[in-house]
Amino acid sequence: MGKLVEGVWHDVWYDTKSSKGKFVREDAGFRNWIENTPNAKFKPESGRYHLYVSLACPWAHRTLIFRQLKGLEPHIDVTVVCPDMMNEGWQMGLPEPLFGHTRLHQVYTQAKPDYTGRVTVPVLWDKKHNTIVSNESSEIIRMFNSAFNELTGNTTDYYAAEQQEMIDEWNSFIYPHVNNGVYRCGFATTQEAYEEAYEQLFSALDRLDEHLATSRYLVGNTITEADWRLFTTLIRFDAVYVGHFKCNKKRIADYSNLNGYMKELFQVPGIKETTDFYHIKRHYYYSHTGINPTQVVPVGPELDLESPHGRDGI
Repeated sequence: MGKLVEGVWHDVWYDTKSSKGKFVREDAGFRNWIENTPNAKFKPESGRYHLYVSLACPWAHRTLIFRQLKGLEPHIDVTVVCPDMMNEGWQMGLPEPLFGHTRLHQVYTQAKPDYTGRVTVPVLWDKKHNTIVSNESSEIIRMFNSAFNELTGNTTDYYAAEQQEMIDEWNSFIYPHVNNGVYRCGFATTQEAYEEAYEQLFSALDRLDEHLATSRYLVGNTITEADWRLFTTLIRFDAVYVGHFKCNKKRIADYSNLNGYMKELFQVPGIKETTDFYHIKRHYYYSHTGINPTQVVPVGPELDLESPHGRDGI
């Protein structure tokens, strides 16, 4: 994991010394919006946008899920980076189709030659203006949710107006404690920072499991954006975060409600096809040599994801 400084690549890990061992994630650097309005710079058009993702990354996984659920696969093409993220960051197995780049940081400097910041996935590229629209996953999925509805005819709304307040509340709780919480455990460099993140993570999972005992999904009886944002962390938890990130108090398999809920979301048509456990395990265990210096990738665990989820009666 490295970063660009004024357009030059530097192979540097996260600085945790200044934060007393705590992992602090940087904000995304590109925050533009696709809007279906007359004066919009970025308009919803078929074939105009290209999505760069890693199948290992939970943030990128969100965008693949929304691309699939909203029927955007014929309209937004995709480049999948290699699971190994080594001394030049994310790289492509073959040159990507737009410019022939082999490193994701080259895509960033294609958009902004003097860019400074982390080089992350997902990246949504605009072929018309030859620039990055956004590298903030939470905003990309909002665009996918509604901006292309007239193009696709798919009006399923995962951020419905009457649910937005509750969705936002769950997102605000889940992001720091669960989505980013597993990273705060895994990338902590002091015992105190790790234990603080660990306690917050499992307190949050306990609360979620209790809530899901009486609620089919996070916000009532319909799947929303909040569910998909949580899902991409849950599906990686037992395969990676329990061992690699030392999140080992419980597995998701040990939570009766969270486990069934995760399985139900995995069994939604098309979601299994967006989930690649080879990439997931290979990336974390092979790329994070500071955590796993041998780079040995575990064979297990065996995951029971396609058995009955038991959520119909909730």
